[in-house]
Amino acid sequence: MNRLRYRSALFLAVVFLMAAPAVLAQSTQTIQLTVDASHVAEKMVRTHMVMPVHPGPLTLYYPKWIPGEHAPDGPIANVTGLKFTANGKAIPWQRDKLDVFTFHLDVPAGATLLDVNFDYLEPTNGPYSGGASATDKLVVISWNQNVLYPAGLPSKDIMYAPKLILPNGWKFGTPLPIASHAGNEITFKSVALNRLVDSPLSAGEYYRIIDITPPGEPIHHEMDIAADSEAALNISPDAIKKMTNLVAESGKLFGARHYRDYHFLFTLSDHVAHFGLEHHESNDSRLPERALLEPNAEMMLGGLLSHEFMHSWNGKFRRPADLATPNFETPMQDDLLWVYEGLTDYLGPMLAARSGLWTPQEYHEYLASIAAQLGPGRPGRTWRDLQDTATAVPGLGFARGWLNWRRGEDYYPEGDLLWLDVATIIHQQSHGTKSIDDFCHLFYGGPNDGPQLKTYTFDQLVSALNQVVPYNWAGFLHEKLTSLSPEAPVGGIENAGWKVVYNNTPPMTGLRGGNPSDAYSIGLVVGKDGYVDDSIVGSPAYKAGITSGMSVAGVNGRVYTQAGLEDAIKASTDGSQPITLLVVDDDYYQTATIDYHGGERYPHLVRIAGKPDYLDQLIAAHAGK
Repeated sequence: MNRLRYRSALFLAVVFLMAAPAVLAQSTQTIQLTVDASHVAEKMVRTHMVMPVHPGPLTLYYPKWIPGEHAPDGPIANVTGLKFTANGKAIPWQRDKLDVFTFHLDVPAGATLLDVNFDYLEPTNGPYSGGASATDKLVVISWNQNVLYPAGLPSKDIMYAPKLILPNGWKFGTPLPIASHAGNEITFKSVALNRLVDSPLSAGEYYRIIDITPPGEPIHHEMDIAADSEAALNISPDAIKKMTNLVAESGKLFGARHYRDYHFLFTLSDHVAHFGLEHHESNDSRLPERALLEPNAEMMLGGLLSHEFMHSWNGKFRRPADLATPNFETPMQDDLLWVYEGLTDYLGPMLAARSGLWTPQEYHEYLASIAAQLGPGRPGRTWRDLQDTATAVPGLGFARGWLNWRRGEDYYPEGDLLWLDVATIIHQQSHGTKSIDDFCHLFYGGPNDGPQLKTYTFDQLVSALNQVVPYNWAGFLHEKLTSLSPEAPVGGIENAGWKVVYNNTPPMTGLRGGNPSDAYSIGLVVGKDGYVDDSIVGSPAYKAGITSGMSVAGVNGRVYTQAGLEDAIKASTDGSQPITLLVVDDDYYQTATIDYHGGERYPHLVRIAGKPDYLDQLIAAHAGK
């Protein structure tokens, strides 16, 4: 399907180039863009564009493949009220029959400017930036939602002059350079389309800007926090200090920066989609309203913001060639996501620990939880390899339910373990003279010329690893990418002097939601409402007939509660009675008897006797040394 779409888009582009070269030439002029978010409480953002044109056929695109989202999920369904006018007269348009993101119209004789108007409806759900992004008190503007662009030119050559209108009194943060600011209107300097889409803006009534630039650091860094209440902005001084440490540690890790300044756009609300999305000079990260007031606030900051920050180097500055498309219509190929996301998933937690946002114990438990997620007993690994979890993202990557069997976005956690393995091999093969930091310096270093793109291929990645330390990196990576072993790839953990064990001691922090003992004991992942998110194929619960999508209504004769299920698992020791669950499958009740007698099981890391501890050496603070 991707090949068909690519060929269709290519065919249309060629036809258009032949039919209307004058329109293309004219479209190189700057497009005026006004986005009106002053009535965002109504969950509607209005767009007005003035586009220089010449008479003739014109094809316009709505951004489809959104960088960082790795799929054709531009929120086209939320575009409403689309109208085109020239010289005061309406121009009819048609949507392309093969691609709903493409619009065709004929510019009438004598027209030099095309007015484009449409509304973007703020959704209640959707993937990433296409999800809910506004409340009565705040908004995140993702510019790809509010533009159309002409076919036939790369996005880096299409210039926009953006203006944004906000509710009165709202503050804002963005990496976009500002030309002027008067009242609630902000005019930005002209910017290329690719840079515009890569530069979101957050704004709100309750807003706090915090400078987290380390002493002596020439590049400005700040947190721009929008929240649904004043109280939610109360980040602790200790957390601010550790976020400043994070910036310092990133400079030490990479030895270079590739941005003019950096903004952590951080949104705190229970009414927006929760995720993190990387940009070159910022990140769009969102958590529940009271996240900064929770006891594990620093754990959440380290888990989300550190990851997205690492993407400025890995994903934005250095990007797989197949993901560096000329515009937002051309399909992306996700085969190197195990580097783009997997290496980031390794570096983010490592720097969270180096900066103090995570304690060493929290980092250990994080690794243990990943290893437990991936095996033993995760059957999806026996038919679908790591490479396919990346390659298939546009069609399969974001499916839900049955994840143990279908596999999901495992290029994140398995990539984390793979790159820890790489780090330990570099250390061992160099006899301690080289580290993963040397690779990061080599691959992601260089002068800071502002945000720029430097692509790479698999062969270039292997070449860089070999420059750090000679090794059969191509063979090693191929083996990891194509393995169908049911066992978790824990070589890096063991090389670093640790191993994964299971016991009845709960972890210090809830890293993955719910109670992990349910998955590692009876084989269920159950939400607070009793909904079965997953049932591990071959587990005691699966053998009892419980599958993903059912709901648990009762435990051992009592109404279901999560605490009641945990009590039943705790009591399931050798010689005990089986666990009996009353489950709902569609409209039918069933009684499932789980033959399990092992009690609680939680994953942990413990030291391997006689082996040096390289893991804690990797996560020790490096800045200032």
